[in-house]
Amino acid sequence: MPVKSFDTYQISRKINVSNPPSSIQEELNKLVTKGLVIKTKTGIYRINSAQKTSSDTKSFFQGYVDMTRSGAAYITNTDAREDIYVAPNYISGALHKDLVKVEIIKKLRNRRLEGKIVEIVERSISQVIGTLTIYDNYATVKVDYPKNFPEVNVQLNEIKQTNSGSFVKVEITNWGKGQNKAIWGKIISVLNKEDENEIAMQNILLSNGFEIEFSEEVLKETKNLHLKINVAETQKRRDFREKICFTIDPLTAKDFDDALSLHQLENGHFEIGIHIADVTHFLDENSELDKEAFTRSTSVYIADRVCPMLPEELSNHLCSLTPNEDKYTFSAVFEMDEEGRIFNEWFGKTIIHSCRRFTYEEAQERIENEEGDYANEINLLNHIAKKLRKIRFDNGSISFESDEVQFVYDTHMVPLEIKIRERKDAHMLVEDFMLLANKKVAEYMYKLATPAIPYIYRIHDLPNPEKLSDFADYAKELGFTFYGKTPSSITDSFNRLAKEISENETLKLLEPMAIRTMSKAEYSPHNIGHYGLGFDFYTHFTSPIRRYADVIAHRVLYKNLEGSFRADLKDLEQKTKHISLQERKAMDAERESIKYKLVEYMSFHIGEKYEGVVSGMIEKGIFIEILETKAEGFIPFDDLPGTYVLAENKFRAWEKRGKDDFYIGKKIWVMVLDANKNTQKIQLKIMTN
Repeated sequence: MPVKSFDTYQISRKINVSNPPSSIQEELNKLVTKGLVIKTKTGIYRINSAQKTSSDTKSFFQGYVDMTRSGAAYITNTDAREDIYVAPNYISGALHKDLVKVEIIKKLRNRRLEGKIVEIVERSISQVIGTLTIYDNYATVKVDYPKNFPEVNVQLNEIKQTNSGSFVKVEITNWGKGQNKAIWGKIISVLNKEDENEIAMQNILLSNGFEIEFSEEVLKETKNLHLKINVAETQKRRDFREKICFTIDPLTAKDFDDALSLHQLENGHFEIGIHIADVTHFLDENSELDKEAFTRSTSVYIADRVCPMLPEELSNHLCSLTPNEDKYTFSAVFEMDEEGRIFNEWFGKTIIHSCRRFTYEEAQERIENEEGDYANEINLLNHIAKKLRKIRFDNGSISFESDEVQFVYDTHMVPLEIKIRERKDAHMLVEDFMLLANKKVAEYMYKLATPAIPYIYRIHDLPNPEKLSDFADYAKELGFTFYGKTPSSITDSFNRLAKEISENETLKLLEPMAIRTMSKAEYSPHNIGHYGLGFDFYTHFTSPIRRYADVIAHRVLYKNLEGSFRADLKDLEQKTKHISLQERKAMDAERESIKYKLVEYMSFHIGEKYEGVVSGMIEKGIFIEILETKAEGFIPFDDLPGTYVLAENKFRAWEKRGKDDFYIGKKIWVMVLDANKNTQKIQLKIMTN
C-alpha cells in the first residue's frame, strides 16, 4: 500500500483554507527543498518517509485489519500518515476487520510504514456458522466461511441434543489468551443444512460482523416503548397534520422514514416539507437499544433480505411514517418557488399525518399520465426537483450511477430472473429533496457559530490522481479522451462520459472503473465538502431508521435548536470512524450476496450461450461480463489455443502468432461451463461461431 499522495487542489481541500493554489504551491516547494516532501513526475506530492526521525520508532496506532490473500495485512483508518503494513509473522492472531493496536517497527522499506500487532482491541466477528464434531471431552465447530477462520471449541454441556455433523451457529465466548490460543463458544441455534441459501446469507452477514438477532435486553427495551401522541408533546411541535403529505417508497418497503408535504402560500410560493421519522424521540441516548444501534450503525441490504439497525417494532411500526396515522417527525421546511429558489428555511420537530403511501411505480404513473390522486402535487414536486437537479449539475455534481441488479425469486429464494433497476423521475424526485435537506442542515450547522460547532458531515474528497491517470489511459483505449488537470475538468469529463455511455454501450465498462477512481465518501466532523455532489456542506439527516449517522445529526441539530451545544470533537471523531467502517462492511456484504446470487442464477444455465464483453485481464486469463445478467466469468489463457501475451497495462492480450487478440470492451459470445456457488466462480468458454 503506497504512501498517501495528493495534488495541490486536494491538499487545499483537506486543510480547508481559502489560500489560493499558488500560495500552497509555494509552501510545497519549500518542503520539497527541505526534503520533507517528495514531488513525483506527475505533480503529485507525498511525505518523505525517510525523513521521519528515530524518535518515532515506538509509535503506536489503532486501526482496522485489512487482510490480504498472502496472509499479510494493512492497518487502515489510523492516525498515521498512511496505512501500516504488517507481515504474516506479526499478525498475532488478528483477523480481517479486527480493531487492533499496532507498533511501528520500520519506516524505510519501500517508503512505507511497517508494524506489528501488539493488541487486539475489538474483534469484528462475534458469531460464526460451521459443522459440529463431538469428541469425548469437548466438541469443535469447523468454520467454512470466512475462510481460514480457526476452529471453535464447545463444552459438552453446551451442545444439548445436537449431533455430530449438525450445522450450528456459535457465539464466541472466549478468544483465548497467552499460550492458550483455543477459541471457545456456545451454540445459539441449529440450522437446516439443506437450506443452502439461508446458510450462505447468514454467513455473509456474520463474516462482515453483523449479528442477525437482537439481544433479549434490547428487545425488552423495545417492547417498553409506546407511541403515545399526547397533547403536551404535540404542543411542542409544529403541526403539519392538515397539510397534504405522502410517502414514496419501493413496493417492498416496510420502514417509511421520509415524507413530503406541499402547501401553496398566499404570496404564490410553496411550502415544501421534508419530514423524517423522529427516531431520537424513542431512542434514548446511551440506552442498550441506542448502544446496539451504534454498534450496527447501519441496516444491511443484501440480495434477499435486510438486516436492520433497529428492531422491527421500532423501524417498521413506531417510527415508520405509515399512512393515516399521526407520527412524530423531524423536518426541514423550505419556502420555494417553481424555479427551485429558496426564500426561507426552517428546521424542527413536527407532527404529520401521511394521507397516502405511494410506491415508486404509482408515483411514476402520475408523472407520466398526470392523472390519479395527488397527481398535481407530485408533478409540481417533480418540476421543482428537476430545477434543483439542474442547479446541482451546473454547480459541479457528477452524474454517475452503477447498474443495480435486482432478483426475482421463487418461494425458496432461488433466483428466477435478473433485472436491472431503471431509475425514473419518481426515484429522482425523492432523491433531490433528500439531498436538499441534507445539504441545508449541514450548511445551517456549519454556519451557526464561529468556530463551527462539531457536527457529523458526509464528506467526499477529490479523485486519487494516480488512479485517475491510469483510468485516463484505460478510457483512451476505448476511444474516450479524459481531461483531468483541474477539478472542474475532471467533473466535466465524468459528466461527458456519463452522457456518451448512453449512446455507446462499450463505454459502459468505464462506469464502475470511473467510480473506483474516486475517493470513498465517509463520515467526519471535519468538513471538506462533497466532491461528487458538488456541495460545500453535506450531512446525512434523512434516514435515521437505517443509519446511525442520521441519529447523531438529529441529536446535535436539535440540541442547538433548543440552545447552545458543542459535541465533544474527539468522541465524534471516534464515532464517525466506526460508522464509516460499518458502512464499508455493509457494502461488502451486499456485494458478496449479489455475487452469490448471480453465480447461483448462472448455475441453472450451464451450457447456454450469452453475449459478453471483455471486462478485465490478469496474467492467467480474461474476465467476461455477461451483458444480460451482469455476471462476470473467467476464461484462462490455458483454455485458448496458442500462447497469449498480456500488455503491461493489462488492457490488451494477443496471441503470439497473431491469430487473435482481446482488448477491454471487445464483445464476444461465450458458453457457461460451470458456476460454483461455494467458490463463487463462473467458468466460461469462447464460442467461435
